[in-house]
This record gives sequence, C-alpha cells and structure tokens, in this order.
Amino acid sequence: MNHSIRNQKLALSILLITVPAPGLTEEVEEAVLPTITVEGERLPEPGISQEETEDILGMPVDGGDFLRSLPGVSGSRMGGHGIDPIIRGQSKNQLNILLDGAYIHGGCPNRMDPPTAYSPIETYDTVTVLKGSQTVIYGGGGSGGTVLLERKTPRFSQNEYIRGKMGAGYTSNSATQELFGDVTVGNTQGFVRGIVEYQDTDNYKDGNGNETRAAVTNQTPYILLGYTPSDKTRFELGFEANRISKSLYAGAGMDSPKSDNDTIRFRFESQWGSKGELYYSDVDHTMDNYSLRSLTTPMKMLVDAKSKTQGGRISHNWLMDNDMEWTLGLDYQHNNREANRFAGPASIVAPTNLQSVMWPDADLSQMGVFGEMLMPIRELNLLKLGLRYDRVTSEANLANQAAMGGMTPNNLYEQYYGKHASAHDENNVGGFIRFERELSGGNGFSFMSLSRSVRTADATERFIAANNTNAAQRWIGNPDLEPEQHHQIELGFSIQTEEWDIGTSMFYNQVTDYILRDRAHSQNGILQNDNATIYRHVDARLYGFEWVGEMKWNKDWSSHITFDYVHATNTTDDRAIAQTPPFTGTFSLDYKQAWFRLGGLMKYAATQTRVDDDPNTGSGLDAQETPRFLVFDLYSRLALHKQVTVKLGVNNIFGKTYTYHVNRANVDPFNPVPIQVNEPGRAFWLNFITQF
Repeated sequence: MNHSIRNQKLALSILLITVPAPGLTEEVEEAVLPTITVEGERLPEPGISQEETEDILGMPVDGGDFLRSLPGVSGSRMGGHGIDPIIRGQSKNQLNILLDGAYIHGGCPNRMDPPTAYSPIETYDTVTVLKGSQTVIYGGGGSGGTVLLERKTPRFSQNEYIRGKMGAGYTSNSATQELFGDVTVGNTQGFVRGIVEYQDTDNYKDGNGNETRAAVTNQTPYILLGYTPSDKTRFELGFEANRISKSLYAGAGMDSPKSDNDTIRFRFESQWGSKGELYYSDVDHTMDNYSLRSLTTPMKMLVDAKSKTQGGRISHNWLMDNDMEWTLGLDYQHNNREANRFAGPASIVAPTNLQSVMWPDADLSQMGVFGEMLMPIRELNLLKLGLRYDRVTSEANLANQAAMGGMTPNNLYEQYYGKHASAHDENNVGGFIRFERELSGGNGFSFMSLSRSVRTADATERFIAANNTNAAQRWIGNPDLEPEQHHQIELGFSIQTEEWDIGTSMFYNQVTDYILRDRAHSQNGILQNDNATIYRHVDARLYGFEWVGEMKWNKDWSSHITFDYVHATNTTDDRAIAQTPPFTGTFSLDYKQAWFRLGGLMKYAATQTRVDDDPNTGSGLDAQETPRFLVFDLYSRLALHKQVTVKLGVNNIFGKTYTYHVNRANVDPFNPVPIQVNEPGRAFWLNFITQF
C-alpha cells in the first residue's frame, strides 16, 4: 500500500493537527480521492471529533454548551451561559482552547466566563476536539486535550462576488431568541466578511417546573478583512466584540451585569509553507450580588475584573522527498489579570470599600519552541513525533496592596504557605511519540502513543487572594506552585467496513505535582487547619476509555453509539478527585434523505459515587453523589429549497429532572457551598436558515 492511501486511512484528522504546507492538501486529494470507498466518510480517528457548525441541531447557548454534545466531553453549568468543558476528567488550562487561533482567558476568578463563553457557535465554521496529548503546536500543557473553534473563509472563484447565510431560531422553555447573519463579499484578490449574532435567553424551568436562573443576552459583531492574491497565500485581519449582559447564575451567589470581550486577530499563510497569527484580547467582567437579584446577605459585594491576553504563533512546514513532513515553530502568550472585590452596607448604591485584592495584577508569560514530524514507515505504518520547550514566568505586581483590615495578598500567602509572591520561572519540556500500524485487510489501523505534558499553574491557582473574617470562606492561591507533569500512554484502534465503523481508545495518565484545589487541613506545606480553600501538590492517576461506533442499517438508516469513562484518584491521599464525570453514553437512530433527516438521541449518565464532597476531610468541591439519568431528544432537518433549511426538534422529551455531576464552587463569600444546577426540562426548538 502506498503512502498516499495510508494517509487517507489515517483520515484528514492527521492533517488537522499539523500545519499543512500550502499545496499539500491539493496533492493528497489528487492522489487519494479516487480510492475512497464510502463517499463523504472518513475512517473514524479515536480521540478526535470534528463538526461543521452548519450541521448543528438545536440552539447551543455558546461553544461550551455545544461541546457537551460531543463524545467524551462534559461540562459544568453555573447558569444559562458559560458552560465550562471537561475532557478526560480535566478542565481549565489543562485544556488548550483556541477561538479562531486566539487564547482568551476570562475575567471571572470562578469562571463564570470560561473561554467558550465568548464563542457564539453560529459565528464559527468548524469545531475540532483533540483529546489527550496529540499535538504540541497549540501551546504548552493541554494534557486533557485541545479545542479549536475556527472560521474558514474560502477564496472566491472567478465570477463569484458574494456568499452568505442568515438565520433565526427560537427555543421554548427558556424563550431563547436568536438571529444571525454571515455575509462575505469580494473577488479572487480579497474579501470582507461580516458576522452578526444576537441571542436573548430567559430563565428556564427544570423537569419539575422549577424556574432556574439562567437569563443572558449576548451580542457579537465580527468583521474580517482578507487579502488572497493566490490559492496558496492569504492575509487576514479580524475584529470581534462580544457583549454579554444581565447573566443570571443559579449556581452562584452573584450575577454578572456585564462581561465584554474585544479581540483583534491577524494571520497569514504563504506559498512557501509559512504560517503565522497574532492576537490581542481584552475582557472586562463585573459581578455583584444585588443589581440583578434581591439582596439576601448583610452586605453588598461587587467584583470588577479585567483579563488581557496577547500572543502569537509562527511556524513553517516542510514536505520532504521521502514523504516525511516537518513542522517547526515558536509561540508566545502573555496574560494579565486584575480583580478587586468591594464590600459595603445594603443601604448604599454601590460598595466602594476594597475588601479583597483577588487577582493582584498577575502577569503570566509563556514562550515556546516546538517541532513535529510525520513519517511513513514501510508504506503500512506511520510515526509521529512532537517536542516543545516552554519558558514560563509569573509575577503578582500588587501582592503588597492592602485591603480591609490592612490585609494584603502577601499576608495571606504567608499565613497559609509561609511564602510571599515573587517572580517565578519555569523551564518545561513536553512531547509525544505516536505509532500507527495498518490492520490486516487494510480496513483500519491500531495505534499507541506515549506523551509528557507540562501544565503551569494559572493566575487563580497561584495568586487568588479572597479574604474573609470566616476562615472557611477564604480562597488563597499558592504562589510557589510547580507545574503539573502528565505522563500518558494511550492505545486504540479504528476499523471501517461497509456496514459499521468503530473507533476506540484507552488511556492511562500518571501525574506528578497535580495541582489540587483543596481545604486547609494542615497537610504537607499547609500551615493552617481552618478549612480555607487552598492549592497544594499531590500525585494523581487518571485512566479511562472512549468508544465510538456507527452502524449503517441500510442506505437510509444508521445509528451512532458512544461510551466514555474516566477514573481519577488523588493517590497521595487515596481519595477521588472532585469534578470527575461518571460513565456516560449515547445512542442515536437516524433516517436520512438528501432533503430530509429525522432522528432520535438517547443520553445516559451513570451514578457517580466516587466523590470528594466533605470540606471537613477533603476539598468538598463535589456537591453530592449524583444519580444516573436517561434523557431522550428528537430532531429533524428539512431542506425546503437548496438554499433554505428548517431544523426543529424537542430536547428532553419526557421532561426529566436531571443534572450533570460536575459543578463549580459557589462564588458567594457568605455561602461557598457548591451547587448543582438542574438542566432544562422539555424544550421545543426551531431554526430557519437561508444561504446564498
């Protein structure tokens, strides 16, 4: 079997996680397409999910909401907006999440606004999830996986000057209204693309009919300017403004009146195999406990937070005469975060007394150098290698700023860890090796990979300084944290026949210096025993599996089946790691014609009994043991015309009351107990889309 056919069976997903040399895709397509036996399909690649957003059914609130629909991805809900994704039991910056090439770090210390909160899904073209450590191109860390939300604007052909789509949608229960437009005008030499998305969501009712605080309004205009002098060369400059207002959160003691993000992006691709991008993001986030709800505490609380991220990436790709492919590059990322919490009596309009310097003007910088190599071996096998080095620096510039009672962040760090915040440097090395071998008969392949991922502590883990007169309600970062070191092995295979496809993988992850959010119980390195929330190092072990299959009953009927499971243990203390999803699975049955689709989906989650729910002995981050659930959805798609499509369906047909196991800790300083938020009850939805 020649190398081109082997690449076809490894699927386009291999090319997705490298930076292709201009012209390489055309070369592969010319050599490969005639050999494809199942039109429009590719061999399932274990650990990789790719979706075109035009195929999305339903109305996800944001990118995090959509990601939960993919196999192996969970997510924690605090309200109707800002669902925080979890992959293989890992979250936050254990995942590399890039929004059209840019890192965007949110402004809320407790992640009311994770990166996916600033990703209205209708404004993107594709979503790709790479689970585990499969690439070193998109930054350091990423031990849990990499998520790429991308906008792709094809070059105009001759005599083509305009293309676009517009749509509207409505979801009952939450009375969600959505409008969006995406129009591109230009010619072969360049284009202007404008995208506008508006979504207004009210509170929803769970399966018991109880109202859940989840209202939010989101407006996103985006403009992209492109110069495309040839098929192999392009320059793009984009401007995006996310305006999120009046966000209500059932799972928190505060709401967010405002959460704005402005992002500027520049990228280029050249005919010589070079590629680069620059980005700048500015997040302005406000939350309080009084402007959008009735005050139920003795004091008003207000948090003003800002997060600014800038960076870039440049790489070059070579395709050698022996079909070996090399990608070399470097990247840079700098994030600055500042957050202050103010307090005052209920009688005043807005609190002005500085209660805590929550993020003391924290700077985190990361400079990386990376390389990947893809090499065929004896035509049947494939070897992929990746290596990267990162230089990381961190510093808290306002660690000596005093708040109420004269307490500074450094006072708190010293009280719990015996150390002040100082400039901290890291030199991190990570990489992977992956070997794939074609199965007998040529209808699949098996693979094995070994990897090392090094994940640095984020601004919250290192520098958060939320004080309180009640020690159990304090939240103190550890400025001397070392980076997590993940050592993983993964095994799997993929098989495709005319009747069925299967992709499965098993992984084992041994973690040194796992950064654990915990309670102060006089553990090693912790000086207090007062139940304050702190961070410390433990050793950890995570393992699990994923299984994805498709059965083609005949030319019209098909089914998809997925299973995933992760088991996470703090081996230092021999206890479960909080916020680990249980065994989950899905089963779908679809009827498809060229103009019509009708399907049903069953979602299942097992009972989660492995919890860390007692703050007196552990972290208390799990709200409780969570019962199993079984939920059914129904969906359809009707092409009224080649340019007009209607989608409609009903989620949670039987009005089941259920919740995902994962949750986030309460940001209420008076009641920090974690709260699980029920999912919506029965909801009917309708989308109308026209393309031209």
